[in-house]
Amino acid sequence: MSGGHPSPGGVLCATHTASARTSDGSHVIELHGALAPADADRLAARIVERHQGFSVLVTGLTDSRHALTLVPRDPARGAPLTPELLADLLLLPGGARTVPLSGTQLDRVRAAVGAPGDPGRQVEQVALRWTGQLDPHRFVAAWQSVAARETVLRSAFDWVAAPRLVLHDHADIEVAHRSRSALRSWNDLLEDDRARGFALHRAGLLRLTLFEDVPATPDASVPCTRVLLTYHRALLDERAVHILLRAFYRAYLAGGSLPGGERRPDVRDHARWLAAQSPDAARAYWACAAPPPDAWSGPGRPGGATRQSGDARVRRRLSPTQALRLRAWAADRGAGESSALHLVWALLLHRAARETPGGPAEVTFGVRLSARDVAMPGSADVPGLLGGRVPLTVTVDPAERLDALLLRLRDAGLDMANYPWTSDDLLNRWAGRAVRPADTTVDFDSRPPMVPAVRAELEAHGIRVDVPRLVGGSGGPFTLVARHEPDGSLGLTSLYDRAVLRDDDAALLLSQCVRMLRALAEFPGTDTTVAQLVAVLDDVDVPRAAQPPPGTPGSGAAGTGVPALTTLRRGEPGADVICLVAQEGVVPGAHSRFVRLHEGPERIVELRCQGPPLALPSALAEMVRGSGLLLCGCGPAAVTAYEIARTVASGRDPVVVMVGTGSAEASADALAAALRSVVTGRA
Repeated sequence: MSGGHPSPGGVLCATHTASARTSDGSHVIELHGALAPADADRLAARIVERHQGFSVLVTGLTDSRHALTLVPRDPARGAPLTPELLADLLLLPGGARTVPLSGTQLDRVRAAVGAPGDPGRQVEQVALRWTGQLDPHRFVAAWQSVAARETVLRSAFDWVAAPRLVLHDHADIEVAHRSRSALRSWNDLLEDDRARGFALHRAGLLRLTLFEDVPATPDASVPCTRVLLTYHRALLDERAVHILLRAFYRAYLAGGSLPGGERRPDVRDHARWLAAQSPDAARAYWACAAPPPDAWSGPGRPGGATRQSGDARVRRRLSPTQALRLRAWAADRGAGESSALHLVWALLLHRAARETPGGPAEVTFGVRLSARDVAMPGSADVPGLLGGRVPLTVTVDPAERLDALLLRLRDAGLDMANYPWTSDDLLNRWAGRAVRPADTTVDFDSRPPMVPAVRAELEAHGIRVDVPRLVGGSGGPFTLVARHEPDGSLGLTSLYDRAVLRDDDAALLLSQCVRMLRALAEFPGTDTTVAQLVAVLDDVDVPRAAQPPPGTPGSGAAGTGVPALTTLRRGEPGADVICLVAQEGVVPGAHSRFVRLHEGPERIVELRCQGPPLALPSALAEMVRGSGLLLCGCGPAAVTAYEIARTVASGRDPVVVMVGTGSAEASADALAAALRSVVTGRA
């Protein structure tokens, strides 16, 4: 909190002399910020509720400072503050509730925190057309009503100790209006909106943009609007957006307000249900089913740089007749369309991988699972990121019968569906090695249908909305999205990274997929081999794909590493040393802004490390001889700074200054305000 009342965008700052002990082993921590007494009391109550080993005494020092005394209930077992307790101290006051993260959600928050410079990779976009009059005030009110009812829309993330979901009491849903004259094209809007990204620590990780479209009639009597929904991939998936849209339509038709309170079950109930599940069966399954290191996953044969950048998409379709024939072909063999699509995709990967024609090879690709068919009651209507992407691995032998390979893929899909909450971290642990994520993902129709009564009521008001579709943000090199369309056709969309696939190669890959799907119905017998189906592509080239850099981001475990020290300001001789701790998850720009804000005589250095170092670097130890050490950490570095202060003594006891997660501006401002108080108190 850098002044003002606590808000979703503010941060708290705490100071503590970690090595100082009272006679009863209590910890005294000062909170800096304009906290109301009631907010400080709620914060103390939260600590007592979640950490029952302490009782807490709150003392108001000034309007901007409060002291919390944490008294251990068992003084004989006095212990340092845990990372979880520190994280709770730095949460915004007001009784904020938290939900632990697991599965894909945990992976995606870590990925977003570890790559803050590429926000477009962390969002997805869904779009629909709204034909008819649109009341903008009712539109905004309806979405605010949905946010009041759905906990997930009032959520943000905190990662001081470990990533977790923070549930706020209120969040504003951003709705922007863009005219056709303001942009060159719809694609410009998609690209600009992706580039904005989201601030993970702020509640409201979904926004909407209304884009004026060409009128639906020549005389412009029926207006048309494109509605773009952009959301963070760590919070929602496409199916969750469709669930929220159903609630929005009801609210809009009701004048902008939904009756009732929070809908349950929600993400809290799912987290509790998941925590109660035994991982034994999943561990045993993935220990065998994890893809081997040499399994091929690339969308094309190795090629050179594409000299392109950004995300793009290509669309193709099977006509209603072709889709019906595909469905019948798969059903005759005891499988569904999704298994037929997995079959064709495995063959395309094998065709790109094989060096010696005719040889068997293992291929792997990601499959998206929504996790809404699990045993938890009511899970089908819980908006949130419940499932994720898991790898499907199969050996493709050109001499094998198509039917046999189809059924193996069907069985693998059914087995994986039991463990949709499997994360990359768990997969690595259970496989006993780092498993490289697949380069391609197949996502087959996870959209819930619109309630017919709601559609009829919209049309009675002169409003028609089409089926929302994913238009951007695959989060990987290549994602194939298959969807049933209202006219009975099967739509296929490829979302791809242009740095990996050139536009012509992406179009070629999708065209080959469609060609093979259409060709399946031409092989009604049961003796058809894999090679016979692949032969329909003998007259076309294999697509080329740029090779990703070696290594898997995020697959390695964080260690202590060798800390690096950089001087940011020389300061005056004999002055105290302010050491800013830098590590993954600290918002970029916070330290540089702090250096500009702080006007004291202190020397300012930055200690970059992956975790608490075993000892301070000799250069830093030399700096603090005969002077004081002030250790400062923002977000996850707050915990590291505390651990350093707790274990390192230098001249006078080091003071640790800890700031919760927030923007660069809020974090730097809170640090500067707290340090002014600390320096004044030490003078």
